[in-house]
Amino acid sequence: MSADPSLPIVLVLGGARSGKSRFALARAAALPPPRVFLATAEALDEEMAARIDRHRAERGGEWRTIEEPFEVAGVLARQTGGVVLIDCLTLWLANRMGAPPGADVGPAVGALLEAVASRHCAVVAVSNEVGLGIVPDNPLARAFRDAAGAMNRAFAEAADEVHLLVAGQALRIR
Repeated sequence: MSADPSLPIVLVLGGARSGKSRFALARAAALPPPRVFLATAEALDEEMAARIDRHRAERGGEWRTIEEPFEVAGVLARQTGGVVLIDCLTLWLANRMGAPPGADVGPAVGALLEAVASRHCAVVAVSNEVGLGIVPDNPLARAFRDAAGAMNRAFAEAADEVHLLVAGQALRIR
């Protein structure tokens, strides 16, 4: 939880295409500038490149974009004032688990949470709620689901606000 209410920590959770990013943009835009969009996705194929382009168009020119698939904690540590919107934590986690494959992400998640706790800006973070579906059929997918659940739980504990998006509808949990 934030000691300074002008620098809230906000977590926005939901499934694929639930409206998480749109909600997070609106929530972050309500906070004082400057506004930084911290993108964790990598355009590894045409569909992802098109998705990234759509997101850029949605946010407009008032956002400075930083593309960083791995060192999110370092970017947060360098920001002063305004708001950083991280989109998204689960892509960042997948990047971390894939380099090298099956990597232990515990230290990276811990460093991210430390950076959030000691930040000098508001933080709005988007993450996927991946634990509501079927049990994955392979060890790596189960490890990812478990790591994402643990990361989301830890981030939610640190957050001032937690919102769950379902079918474009926001439910404030905290």
